[in-house]
Amino acid sequence: MKPLNILLPVHVFFPEHFYGTETYTLELAQRLKALGHNPTILTSLLYGEKGPGEARFTYEYGGLTVDCIDLNTQPLKNFKQLYSRPDLYPILKDIILERQPDIIHVTHLMGHTGVLLEVIRDLKIPVVATLTDFYGMCSNSKLISHDGGLCTGPNRRSTNCLSCYIREHDYEFSTRKSMARLIRNDLSLRWVSFMLPYVSSLPMYAESLTRGRVRDAIGRIDYMRALYSVYACMITPTDFLHEAYEKNRFYPEKLKKINFGINLDMVKAYRHEITEALSTIKFGYIGQITSHKGVDLLIKAFVGLKGAAQATLAIYGPRNQDAAYMKTLDHLCDGVAAIEFKDTFPSDQLGKVLSEIDILVIPSRWYENSPLVLLYALATKTPVIVTDMKGMNEFIHNGFNGYTFKKDNATQLMEIMQKIVDNPASLLQLSKNAEYAKDIKDHAGDVLDIYQTVLGKQTEAI
Repeated sequence: MKPLNILLPVHVFFPEHFYGTETYTLELAQRLKALGHNPTILTSLLYGEKGPGEARFTYEYGGLTVDCIDLNTQPLKNFKQLYSRPDLYPILKDIILERQPDIIHVTHLMGHTGVLLEVIRDLKIPVVATLTDFYGMCSNSKLISHDGGLCTGPNRRSTNCLSCYIREHDYEFSTRKSMARLIRNDLSLRWVSFMLPYVSSLPMYAESLTRGRVRDAIGRIDYMRALYSVYACMITPTDFLHEAYEKNRFYPEKLKKINFGINLDMVKAYRHEITEALSTIKFGYIGQITSHKGVDLLIKAFVGLKGAAQATLAIYGPRNQDAAYMKTLDHLCDGVAAIEFKDTFPSDQLGKVLSEIDILVIPSRWYENSPLVLLYALATKTPVIVTDMKGMNEFIHNGFNGYTFKKDNATQLMEIMQKIVDNPASLLQLSKNAEYAKDIKDHAGDVLDIYQTVLGKQTEAI
């Protein structure tokens, strides 16, 4: 294959953002470059983040060129702009024309919105995607419903999406006390969301903001689904993600299941199979410190342990991500010396950090999709405790290479952790069984095969 110019759009990127999708994009781009191709990253600077004050700027990171759009220069005006920003069309088009990509590989649309796909469609450039969450079908990307429960996607009329929108943006609907009371009750909110599309369509609301807001909320799925037809192929890293997009009618014939690969060279020196019973069990968490990640569940479980002197808990993540939530966590672990919050760290230090943890815990409240930290943990022989949810239980088998517990069940998590503290030797077999062998080199090979197929079809069409 001749060297390709490849543009990889992602919502956010290093150095300020360093979680799963960003890491996947970085490692894939670096591998493609090592193979002789010319990848460029396209990303955005989120609202409130500091930049040079220019609508567009370029920087270098990890040997890659990064084009960045500063969204602060074009503030949001309404909800619809979270998924459709026509005002970004010119700048996106200019960047793509300057970079002259042979193929575009989208790893996240957020920030760029569906308008990026409009530009790509109009320029007739081949495009593929790696789907890392549920952005196509869900405005919060997590399939978490307005009441905190799990969702399967928009219903027939997208009224459940309207419920999420109203709950998140209730200040737009709650100027009247009667309405405010209704939308803060889960059951009545469902009723309001069911009725609003009918009521707002009445002639008396023809010019009202309410009609527009309702239309924008329930119209998101049709807009996004139509634009996803632009993709020639969509890579899904888990069975569940594949099924979710298939069930929500996102072109099943274009979906292709390919597991993520990781940088095994980066962590091979830190493989640390546990071969003897430990006197102190070191539990660990690595990731975002937000409610949907369930860090509070982990702290509650740890605090409830008997014989806690035989265990420690290290929590790696940004303490400034959610001030109110962080305050709650500080209160939960007040006076517990065995719990330590630690700073974030460079991605190339992940192996070292995992080598200092005996068992990793991922207590998420949403459908994680093959989180890279889980895969890296297995690659370093570190067992993992995860929420028993699709997207993670494809990789962790209860009692084999870790444990699973029911969503939101801190008591069950505590019982699992207690079992490990009481019987440290149980970690020996878990650690022996922990393994993940797919390298980013293998994944990049899979991706290049897709590129070749897509580009070949384009040549045939010409």
